[in-house]
Amino acid sequence: MKRIRSAQPRRALPGRAELRRPLLRWFQAERRDLPWRRTREPYAVWISEAMLQQTRVETVVPYYLRFLERFPDVRALAAAEEREVLTLWSGLGYYSRARALRAAAQAIVAQHAGALPRTRAAWLALPGVGPYTAGAVLSIAFGASEALVDGNVQRVFARLFALEEPQGSKGLGERCWAAARELVPARDARGTPGEWNQALMELGARVCTPRAPQCPRCPLRAHCRAQAEGRTAELPRARARRAMVAVELELYAVQERGRVLLVERPDGGRMAGLHELPTRQLAPDDARLWPAELSAGLALRPGAELGRLSHAITHHRIRATLRAAQLVARRVPPGVRWVSTAELDGLALSGLAKKALELVATP
Repeated sequence: MKRIRSAQPRRALPGRAELRRPLLRWFQAERRDLPWRRTREPYAVWISEAMLQQTRVETVVPYYLRFLERFPDVRALAAAEEREVLTLWSGLGYYSRARALRAAAQAIVAQHAGALPRTRAAWLALPGVGPYTAGAVLSIAFGASEALVDGNVQRVFARLFALEEPQGSKGLGERCWAAARELVPARDARGTPGEWNQALMELGARVCTPRAPQCPRCPLRAHCRAQAEGRTAELPRARARRAMVAVELELYAVQERGRVLLVERPDGGRMAGLHELPTRQLAPDDARLWPAELSAGLALRPGAELGRLSHAITHHRIRATLRAAQLVARRVPPGVRWVSTAELDGLALSGLAKKALELVATP
């Protein structure tokens, strides 16, 4: 079997049945019981796929259930206030996904009378929707013969066909999409395209893992080039990683009479609309995530250290010291307000703020 080297993968791939039959049998026997797999309702599938991007399954489950309880259909989501959507998303990270989800819901109501689209072109025209999401919803919810490629599928194909391009590269992406389009089953009433796509992702998540892949358990091991050549640890080739930026912060817990002082980040910037503790960035001086103007006019007197926190945002590795503090001037500037403990659950909080508040509440 030759490696996939051209834009015509048909000649390089094993017979479709050779791959489909064992993988689909394995998926039926080994699939995890996840809430979004108990339905083919398009809206529910769409919400799950939006949440699962760059986020672990275990993290997503409670968020998914709460989100659907509050916004059970696309019209409910379209009518929601952005802050309420962000509140339910708070802690998942990548908040642009939540804003795009709400904007797409509004477009679906306005342009499609509240019915989720059934064509790839219509999905790709929605805010925040790319080829992966379009392929996932169309194949899983509607049984359409649409391919998808995520990080798990890319890793499976890189090993299965011994693809040499680095992980995340344009070249590897193009080859994997070509293979995915070649292999996805035809549309049928049983939802086989969706089953196939989910099986590929499940294989990558549970068997063909980034480190220590469990090749003896793999239903496709007989067809895997990397396994045959002893290269499963080598493929996919690692890409050059962007250097992590070390960020040092001080967070200030200002409390009185069961209330805590919070700063709301302004619209249009990083983590827009989220609430956090007053924060001072100590380092580095460039590319500041917490510019001084966020807490401008807020006069504080720092006190005892309450603890230390670690956090990560994209390529930033954050180390934060949490300190008690007192408010020197009683008047607070715009964007800063007192929040009672009872109100915290109803606010959109940054992930770092959630960690800090948990530490404050710890006896």
